[in-house]
Amino acid sequence: MASSAAGGKPCYDMGPHTLQVPMDLFAENRRRLCARLRRRGDVPRGAVVLLQGGDGVSVYDSDIEYNFRQEAYFQWAFGVQEPGFYGAIHVDSGASALFMPRFPAEYAVWMGKLRDPDDVRKRYDVNRVFYADEIASVMESTLEFRPSVLLLLHGINTDSNLIAREAVFDGISKFKVDKVILFPEIAECRVIKTPMELEVIRYTNKISSEAHIQIMQKMKPGMKEYQAEATFLEYCYYVGGCRHVSYTCICGSGENGAILHYGHAAAPNDKTIHDGDMCLFDMGCSYNGYTSDITCSFPANGVFTPEQKIIYNAVLKANRAVIAAMKPGVSWVDMHVLANRVLLQELTDNGLLQGDVDDMLKADLGAIFQPHGLGHLMGLDVHDVGGYLPDQPQRPSAPGLKSLRTARVLQAGMVLTVEPGCYFIEPLLEAAKANERQNKFLVHDVLQRYKNFGGVRIEDDVVVTETGAENLTQVPRTVEEIEKVMKTEASNLNEICTSRSSK
Repeated sequence: MASSAAGGKPCYDMGPHTLQVPMDLFAENRRRLCARLRRRGDVPRGAVVLLQGGDGVSVYDSDIEYNFRQEAYFQWAFGVQEPGFYGAIHVDSGASALFMPRFPAEYAVWMGKLRDPDDVRKRYDVNRVFYADEIASVMESTLEFRPSVLLLLHGINTDSNLIAREAVFDGISKFKVDKVILFPEIAECRVIKTPMELEVIRYTNKISSEAHIQIMQKMKPGMKEYQAEATFLEYCYYVGGCRHVSYTCICGSGENGAILHYGHAAAPNDKTIHDGDMCLFDMGCSYNGYTSDITCSFPANGVFTPEQKIIYNAVLKANRAVIAAMKPGVSWVDMHVLANRVLLQELTDNGLLQGDVDDMLKADLGAIFQPHGLGHLMGLDVHDVGGYLPDQPQRPSAPGLKSLRTARVLQAGMVLTVEPGCYFIEPLLEAAKANERQNKFLVHDVLQRYKNFGGVRIEDDVVVTETGAENLTQVPRTVEEIEKVMKTEASNLNEICTSRSSK
C-alpha cells in the first residue's frame, strides 16, 4: 500500500506497525545508475534506460494468477507494486517516467478503483506517467524522453542461468537499441546497498528473526514440520506485513536436516518432528521486494544432547570466525576456506576425524561435511545478482568451492549470508570411505553414532562495513541462549502489533 511519511513524501508501508519505505530509495537508485552510466564514457548523449516490469502469471491454463512479485531490476529502479508497467530513465537528466497498463472502465467493477496517470505519478514519485500503449509515440514526440539509443537489460543470472528480461514493446524497431551496456552496470549497482536499502533489509531480518524465535517457543515433539512453516508465515505477515517469503521454506527435522533444499514439492515439510530430532529451519521473509535468509538449528525438545552440542558448537565457531574476519578487501573464497578449516578442526578435536587439518583441506574433505558454498549475495533476490560479473573473479572448480555463488573480494555495502553447515549425508560419507585420500581422516566408529543425525546450519545476514561487518540477524545462537528461549512462552501477536503502532 502507499502512504505518506512525515513531510508528505510518498512511501510504502503495510500499516502503522510496519516499516515505511520512502520512494526516495528508488529515486536514489536511479540517480546512482545514471551516474555510473555517465562515468563509462561510451554512453551516447540522450541515452534512455528502458526496463519492463513483471506481468501477472496464470496457473497453467486457468484464470487464477500466482501472487504477483515484481521483477527485481524494475523493483530496484521504481518500487512499483503492480504488474504490466514499463519504466524509462533519461541518463543525462535523470528524468523518470512510468508507462502504466490501460484498463477498460468495467475493470473497476472487479478490480477496484482504476488509478489515472496522475495518481500513479504521485504514488511512485516519478516525473511523468503515460500509458504502456503509448511508449513508441511518447519516445518519438516527447523531447524529455526521446532516446538517441535505448539501453535494454540483457544478461545472464549466474545463479539460475536464466536471461534477465529485456524490454519489448510495439514499435521498438523504430529505435536504436543497445543490449550490452546496461546489464553489468545496473547489476553492480544492486551489489552495493544504500543506507535506505539496508534499513529495509534490517527490517526483514528483524521480522524473520522474531518469527524464528516464535517457532522455538512453540516447538514441541509431535508437531509436523509444516506447522513450523505455518508459524513463520503467520508471524511475518500478521506482524511484519510481509506477504511473501524469499524462497520456499525449509523445515527439516532429523535426517531431513541433511537435505540441503528440503521443502520442495516432493518433500513438502510433512514429516512428524520427533523427540530427540535436531531441527534445521531455513526461512526468510520479503518486504517491498527486499529479502532475508536465516537458518536456525535447535533440538526439538529444547535440550541439546552431547552429540548435538558438538556439531552445533563446531558450526557456530565457524560462523563467528567468518563474521569476525569479514571486511573490505577480503576474498570470499578465503572466508569459505576459513569456515572449513574451523569446522574440520572442531570435528578433529571432538574425535570424529583424525589427522592434520591442512592435509584434510588438500584432500577436499570439507566438501564432504559442507558441500555447499559459505553464502551468497542478498538483496532484492535471495541469491542476489552480481556474483560472477565479467570483470569479477570467476567460479572456482575445486569441490565445495565450485558451489560458491560468488568469489568476489568484499566491499563495503555488500550484504552476504554467512551459513556454514555440517551434515551427515550418506552418499557423501560413502564416497569419502571409498576415497583413499579422504578415508584415512575418518573415525568410522564415532561417525557411526551420527548416522541419521541430519545436519546443522547457522545462517546470518551480514553487511560489510567500512571497517568490518554488521550482523543483521538477531536470534539466540549459543546453546545456552537457545535452551533458555525454548523454555519461554511465545508472544501474543496482537500485542506486538499494538505496541509497535503506538510508537
